[in-house]
Amino acid sequence: MSALRYVYAICRPFSAALSAELTGVGGVPPKLLRHGDLIAVVGAVPEREFAAEPLRRRLEDASWLEATARAHQGVIDALTAVTSPLPLRLATVLRDDSGVRVMMEERREDFLRTLDRLDGRVEWDVSVYAGATEDTGTSETSGTFAEEFTRRLHDTLSECAEENRLLAPRRQDTVREPSLEEAGEKIFDAAYLVPRAESGEFVERVNGKAGEEPGMRVELTGPWAAYSFTRSTGLTGFTGVTGGTDRRH
Repeated sequence: MSALRYVYAICRPFSAALSAELTGVGGVPPKLLRHGDLIAVVGAVPEREFAAEPLRRRLEDASWLEATARAHQGVIDALTAVTSPLPLRLATVLRDDSGVRVMMEERREDFLRTLDRLDGRVEWDVSVYAGATEDTGTSETSGTFAEEFTRRLHDTLSECAEENRLLAPRRQDTVREPSLEEAGEKIFDAAYLVPRAESGEFVERVNGKAGEEPGMRVELTGPWAAYSFTRSTGLTGFTGVTGGTDRRH
């Protein structure tokens, strides 16, 4: 059975080595595929699972999807520790190395422009929950009060972020379900693009606001690759295909 190429991310060349024990989707170690001044981080995946039709069915299988997403994110996290990757969407698949190189050549300028913008930067995600907390139990928070708190928080965090994105509050940041102590309504969700060197200050600002208001729980996750700051370019819209250089958006 032939193998397709699963593409995790596009990067500039980097000198740090990835762990020899790092594995990705299907338990296969990722490899670096260089084309000019770009690198694609790829892995081999079986056609029986990742060709267009079987992939559509697999994406409806919650357990398969979760395992694949975890493996994908593990590779992205490893890359984020050593460089500033441009992560591609889950299940971005091309026929072979030649197809990956053609994709890099065709979108080279877009890739380079986005990589320049992301260089030395990471994404931090901040959510705010109103209602039940470990300290206060269930409580009702007025919309005006909650809006004022989240506005102040956003203003403070934006001061040390180069870009920000307000996200839909229903977005889930992690695959785990919140505990009873963490329950509450998510009223605010935002992503911040922060220079890696200034992440300490950003975290301190979040921690400073975390206990400021009773009935509000502030949750910080990261640092992540800058997913939220590549979507507007369409670069994370690349999706699974199986033929030569064909691609579906």
